[in-house]
Amino acid sequence: MAPRICGTSTTLASLDACLQTSSYLAAHATRSFSLTCRNEKITKGRYEMVKWIKEKAMNNFDKNHPTYLGPHVDQPFPSNPLFRSQSVLSESMKNRIYTQVMDHGVAMKAVSEEMQVDVRRVAAVVRLKELENHWKLEGKKFATPYAKAVMKMLPQSKWAQGDMNIPHEPINDIPVHKLSMQQLFVPVSESRHFTREDAAKAFHEGLLSADKRSPQRELIEIERQAAEEGGDRATSIEEFRKEAQEAEEEYAAELARKSELEDAKIKKSRKGRFEFRIKRYNSETVGKYGRARDATGWRYGQALQDRKRGMVKIPTSVP
Repeated sequence: MAPRICGTSTTLASLDACLQTSSYLAAHATRSFSLTCRNEKITKGRYEMVKWIKEKAMNNFDKNHPTYLGPHVDQPFPSNPLFRSQSVLSESMKNRIYTQVMDHGVAMKAVSEEMQVDVRRVAAVVRLKELENHWKLEGKKFATPYAKAVMKMLPQSKWAQGDMNIPHEPINDIPVHKLSMQQLFVPVSESRHFTREDAAKAFHEGLLSADKRSPQRELIEIERQAAEEGGDRATSIEEFRKEAQEAEEEYAAELARKSELEDAKIKKSRKGRFEFRIKRYNSETVGKYGRARDATGWRYGQALQDRKRGMVKIPTSVP
């Protein structure tokens, strides 16, 4: 609303100023209710993105490997150079690991050395493949399209017989123990040969050396012999595979023997669709407080502390 004119002696200049002020206030008050259509033109950023996709991205696109926007091959996020995408095992590599272990009976350590995959990952692949085959027999459905889409977005490690394959991961890495994270100054004479055993004892009396904590310490011995004695590495690898096979067969036989002994101690009686299992047990071997882990009825009697309010239920330290 325009301001009211108080008197008749108002000049024309003041009237023009009043009209301009009233028009500005009216336009400013109704600007938020404008019915003007949105801008249909493409923004500059979107235009540059479409231009980059048509000119450069399509030329570098590879259907067999993931194409990332970062400057490096393994950098998916351009603004985060610290994040690098790690390779995963391809489906063909998983199938070969499972075939070698389950069908051909090759030791898992030998498969780990041959395909350069950690022995714990080899064991995990075998277990998951066994579960997958079990689900197939049960007729369960799989999210195969989703799995394929995820695998296309990740770099994959592939393995071919007789080729110079790129190692998937280091197979002899060990976790850093908390006792070895301290800084020590140990005086040692120049004539003394300071080994990894001495370094472990310097940190703690009960700490094992890096060689003994390695998942495959036999490979360290092979490399040491090849470096010091100049032996044939291929011959040593063949001996390592034979020893790993014999050790795994002995371990499997020991597990089977223990299982047979346990089954011999149990009397089984089947009544219809039920089977009763009876086993002799010494009631005196229940531990100091009567709550030994392997004792009969250790869950009953004294209440556990896992459901009490205020109790810390998460690990507070890493062993």
